Amino acid sequence: MPDPASTTTPLPTPAPASLPALWLRDNCGCAQCRDPRNGQKLFQITDLPEEPAVATETPVTGPDGAVGWEVVWVPDGHRSHYAASWLAPRRPTADRSAADQRTEDAKTLWQAADLTGALPTAAWADYREDPAVRLRILDAVGRLGFALLRGVPVREGQVTEVAETFGFVRETNYGRIFEVRVEQNPNNLAFTGERITPHTDNPYRDPVPTLQLLHCLANSTEGGDSGLVDGFAAAALLREQDPAAYQVLTRTPVPFRFVDHGGPGEDGAPRAGAEITTQHPLIGTDPGGRIREIRFNNRSIGTLRLPAADTEAFYAAYRGFARLLLRPELRLDFRLTPGDCLIFDNTRLLHARTAFESSGGRHLQGCYADLDGLFSTAAVLRREALDTLAVLFAEQGSAEYFGEAVTQAEHMLQAGALAEADGAPGELVAAALLHDLGHFHGEVTGHQLMEGTDNRHSHTGADWLARWFGPAVTEPVRLHVAAKRYLCAVEPAYFALLSPASVHTLSVQGGPMTAAEAEEFAAHPYGADAVRLRRWDEAAKDPQAPTPGFEHFRPLLASLLEACPPA
Repeated sequence: MPDPASTTTPLPTPAPASLPALWLRDNCGCAQCRDPRNGQKLFQITDLPEEPAVATETPVTGPDGAVGWEVVWVPDGHRSHYAASWLAPRRPTADRSAADQRTEDAKTLWQAADLTGALPTAAWADYREDPAVRLRILDAVGRLGFALLRGVPVREGQVTEVAETFGFVRETNYGRIFEVRVEQNPNNLAFTGERITPHTDNPYRDPVPTLQLLHCLANSTEGGDSGLVDGFAAAALLREQDPAAYQVLTRTPVPFRFVDHGGPGEDGAPRAGAEITTQHPLIGTDPGGRIREIRFNNRSIGTLRLPAADTEAFYAAYRGFARLLLRPELRLDFRLTPGDCLIFDNTRLLHARTAFESSGGRHLQGCYADLDGLFSTAAVLRREALDTLAVLFAEQGSAEYFGEAVTQAEHMLQAGALAEADGAPGELVAAALLHDLGHFHGEVTGHQLMEGTDNRHSHTGADWLARWFGPAVTEPVRLHVAAKRYLCAVEPAYFALLSPASVHTLSVQGGPMTAAEAEEFAAHPYGADAVRLRRWDEAAKDPQAPTPGFEHFRPLLASLLEACPPA
């Protein structure tokens, strides 16, 4: 945070003295503590004072408008700056649910009916060209466990090009690419026409490949349909219905084993042998007990060597979980067609297929990748989306606000601050902050609006924001002009609150609503939110009001981008 200046804004929270001192000092971001080029720490934990304490804490506002604190430490007099927007979401808490995006708490668990008509899909061309589409697909893999790209070029090796759009290919003993088709000398049942029940791949590997991609090159055979089961949802059901069995499966280390004796490959070249083993529970949990991994593959389970009672308990639980995984209502069935590429989380989803005629033409190419690369790419895409918004506020937002005494950016920032001070939900704070972005994107400018042509900036802005945010953000934006018309119709005193510029645009935008229009608006699911936004909108035109900068809201926007549902 740059050198701050004093501020008269309300005190930011939390106050530094209320936080663990050593944790706070360890997170100092000044140039003495972190390399400004990469953000990495320049000190060891043992370099810090044994018992640091906050000597003084002063509320400040930086040149970027971010409010926060300047802290002076004892015993060494070190000075630290902490933005309130950084501190608030990171303060120590007993709630560990958001700590690991790999656990069940960061997921949307599902059964097949939950995804009827709502599969996370995108066209390959859109995925390649539009960062917002790419982010939605990658977030779907993180949140739902899978996504399906359509129209991927049907050519050999293309599956690795898909993987490389978000990460790196994980090469295994099956090679960089593996062929899912009938082979004469298969080293895995996947390379036959046999029915394959729900399973995860490579449970014998440590670490297991966390992502799998399957690209369909041909599928003209009878049968060979694909299926997915949400293993986290199934494990949660087991925990609810048979807690004792669930505990057994989370505590019993299971030996997984794969053996390939080698021999001639499909191309005639010798195939190297392999013998891979590891031990893990079928249901892996984190230290807080949250589901984090499923390893389930009946073809790869080795021989347990446990006391008889433990062995019997394991097999009873194992059979119960296997039965649960076969429930039809848990399984999402679909058929891959040429050009489809399925991306799924191999530590969460179990995949399956129906049997097919060996003489038929079914050929998938697959590869493995890892979630860390996917999560990294998604994080970069979110950062770039926020950078785009920051530029809009800094550049187009610096222009006059059509007859008001504040700039367009100041107006939106004030609206966001008013929503925040009013205790509005995060989505509504974001809507207030972003409500006038349509002035920057429409074919009709704000100046033309003032000259008498409605630029429908509420709709333009909502449509643009919908690339990144869900309806709880976009729909109040879409309705905020209609909310002005509504309030002028149902609250006669509201008209007197309008600025002269707002009175002028009211007539251009259609004037007060009719009774029928007002009734329809009031019934809209986001009508009440739009009314709240409108009141902040009208109040956010004070040139003397303390106004936080865009960076103050950035952590909130980042969290909402993470929660954005797939199209």
